[in-house]
Amino acid sequence: MTSPVHWLLYGLVFLLPACSTTHQNVRRDVQVQRAATEVAENHLLDVWIALFSPGELPEDKDDSKGLSPEIRKAEARYMPVQLRETMEKTGYWGAVRVVPQNTEGAEVLVQGKILASDGEKLELQITAVDATGQQWFERTYEEEAALADYRQAEGTGREVFQPLYNAIANDLAEYRNGLSAERIVTIRRVASLRFADDLAPDAFKGYLQENASGEYAVARLPAREDPMVRRINAIRERDFMLVDTLNGHFDNFHGDMQEPYFQWRKSRLAELEAMRAIQRDARNRKLLGAAAIIGAIAIEALGGDSTRASTSSLRNVMLVGGAYAVKTGFDKASEATIHRDAIEELGESFASESQPMVVDVEGETHKLTGSAEAQYAEWRTLLRKIYASETGLDADDNNDAAQ
Repeated sequence: MTSPVHWLLYGLVFLLPACSTTHQNVRRDVQVQRAATEVAENHLLDVWIALFSPGELPEDKDDSKGLSPEIRKAEARYMPVQLRETMEKTGYWGAVRVVPQNTEGAEVLVQGKILASDGEKLELQITAVDATGQQWFERTYEEEAALADYRQAEGTGREVFQPLYNAIANDLAEYRNGLSAERIVTIRRVASLRFADDLAPDAFKGYLQENASGEYAVARLPAREDPMVRRINAIRERDFMLVDTLNGHFDNFHGDMQEPYFQWRKSRLAELEAMRAIQRDARNRKLLGAAAIIGAIAIEALGGDSTRASTSSLRNVMLVGGAYAVKTGFDKASEATIHRDAIEELGESFASESQPMVVDVEGETHKLTGSAEAQYAEWRTLLRKIYASETGLDADDNNDAAQ
């Protein structure tokens, strides 16, 4: 018989991979992995990808040139859709949806934070957790692109940093493939019960157990023919419809943003490379000019009268040439400033093109910005009222219980 100590050690071993944080430098040749055979419907898990956190802009002024909070907010809406499209191609998942942050009801929730995004480098922190509260992993993915990569992708509609999204999708699929059929069933049941508990906590009290670590387990299941369950399932379908409507608007935003976003990143990287080349040229000119001036002075100081007389013309050339080289070096440095200003103008231009969309959902105006979370919270409140009206419960009491 297995002792409690053995079970404890087994649990610790099981949890270690899920709690680790790793950093992955993504290769440019990473391809997305697809399921070899069709996954049975009862083994599919639905995935919700929350809108990413925009993160912080670089503190260094040169690194942050041309970047802006507005661009980051746009990227935080663009990138989850890109990841969703990648995951949908794998065949490992059920419905994959983009949702506002802090949305309850996911079987698998993927959250992301933008650590760096400047056209040359993309760095994302990705966390995946299932409905039971079990964290699958937390990893940082980083990839760099060159101007040649943009030239190859231009006109194809291909995302330059697609290998990074492929790597994330592959890691999620790998973890999912390690789950047993029983574990998948448990995740799906807990997700359904968490949605029901969020909607009607009084009616579904006691079906779930939550431990001190925030992990959930099924304490008991409602009867299959329970009318409350049927009502909850019907309302959950309405919730899916609203989320699908939001995804349609996110898709439109992604499509509208795709070309200007590609061109902005390509132009910014071209400006960066030009600026770096000018800075290298300016630095070399200054060093050569300074060396020429120092050499002329050394000849003047260390040589004898005959040497000074014979090298007079040479020293003059070195002094004049050196001074000119230093001057042109400073001119090149000022030209680099012009390129930095051009990067900022590109950033401002893109920010104006990628303003959040205002959409109408069932007669209500929704602005797809950070306030989408608040809008979705209002929708959940409406769902509670719908449930209350269908069950005869007091909507206010039900809302109070849910808070």
